[in-house]
Amino acid sequence: MATLLQPQQISVALPTTKLLIGNEWVNSKSGKTFPTINPSTGEEICRIAEADEQDVERAVRAARDAFHASSPWRKLSAAGRGRLLNKLADLIEQNAEELARLESLDNGKPFSVALAADLPLTVGCYRYFAGWADKIQGRTIPISGNYFCYTRLEPVGVVGQIIPWNFPLLMQAWKLAPALAAGNTVVLKPAEQTPLTALRVGELILEAGFPAGVVNILPGYGPTAGAAIARHMDIDKVAFTGSTEVGHLIMEASAKSNLKRVTLELGGKSPNIVFADADMDQAVEGSHFALFFNQGQCCCAGSRLFVEEKCYDEFVERSVARAKKRTVGDPLDPATEQGPQVDDAQFDKVMSYVESGKKEGAKLLCGGERVGSRGYFVKPTVFADVKDEMKIAQEEIFGPVMTILKFRDIDELVERANKTIYGLAAGVWTRDISKAHAIANRVRAGTVWVNCYDVFDPGAPFGGFKQSGIGRELGEYGLQQYTEVKTVTIKL
Repeated sequence: MATLLQPQQISVALPTTKLLIGNEWVNSKSGKTFPTINPSTGEEICRIAEADEQDVERAVRAARDAFHASSPWRKLSAAGRGRLLNKLADLIEQNAEELARLESLDNGKPFSVALAADLPLTVGCYRYFAGWADKIQGRTIPISGNYFCYTRLEPVGVVGQIIPWNFPLLMQAWKLAPALAAGNTVVLKPAEQTPLTALRVGELILEAGFPAGVVNILPGYGPTAGAAIARHMDIDKVAFTGSTEVGHLIMEASAKSNLKRVTLELGGKSPNIVFADADMDQAVEGSHFALFFNQGQCCCAGSRLFVEEKCYDEFVERSVARAKKRTVGDPLDPATEQGPQVDDAQFDKVMSYVESGKKEGAKLLCGGERVGSRGYFVKPTVFADVKDEMKIAQEEIFGPVMTILKFRDIDELVERANKTIYGLAAGVWTRDISKAHAIANRVRAGTVWVNCYDVFDPGAPFGGFKQSGIGRELGEYGLQQYTEVKTVTIKL
């Protein structure tokens, strides 16, 4: 594993540090600010205006005004909405390197990864839903009697959106793009750990020419700004990506307020399954990527790695060797594969799971230690001989900790894979197409990858079974979450 390098000076201009309400950059009503931290150093980058309930109220009023039937946004054609989204995509693409550096600074992910993955996926998402804007249409229905019956798909209204810190730019796109394509207005709260790219995109939204109040951006904390969005009586829908624990709170607040529509993309403990007949080179590297990508901070990470008994020892040996070669260090260094965890709280959480694994008897084969003396870097960690009942096999770690379990046959495997509160994703590595289909059919997960992992496209829906969420992001299914169906029946 590479030695941690001294973090380089990041030459990137910081965006505004204020709230975006009604196309104006304003201070919070309280005047409060909060720090955003560089996870590579633990040092403050800058202070950001801290939104609370008063600011949510202001933003909702602006969004409601923008949703009024006589507003410029509502008068804009569907094709016009698509043009605005395409213009925003162009501006993001033109500023891709700056945004990638800003993402690396605030989140800790390697700059090379942000530029190669996060930015193209973000631009692609806006362009995909821009194409949908003028294709949202209802149907005519041949009902009985002398009637003409048809449906309209209309925007839900004012949408509250709360996004996480692990993919700040991309999650903003996943939320904003379908909501705006469908004609909604938005109050969006970025994660308090990573507000910078959300604010920079806010600047680009203004540059693109979106009407006042269509997009409002409120950095702040979950228990204040986030909770105010969830319980607000004039927000028609809330969309949240984050932990299952907070998802419960969002849904409860939504139900107790005005029964607002809810979509939730929540946690996971996804089974990643390796059969003995798999291409072993492909399976080892693919499983490494499935767990360690983005510092292990992926809701769909292949974090329960089931390996068939016949190839278990070989797979474990090769996976440990690969983890030991993983380059941890300065996110701006092109050779870096893994940056720091996002903050001290996440670092402490990951290390507590390492201690739990050791205490419960899992075999620690590499890692489990801090890297360097500052920042939140964790050495890539691999546990073998993990049992289903262990904490590290049950709970979402959200860090670079691989847990490898052994299985004998497919029936036993499926039962164990499904024995969890989660159902976000799954992976399977095999040359046998029958086994691949069997896993895809029998494992209860919203996405199943076969001989690959973390393959995303804006056209492919993503979301979870069970407590991994409600509804879907992306694709036509994701667009439907931002529309209401109206039936119109006319006597002829």
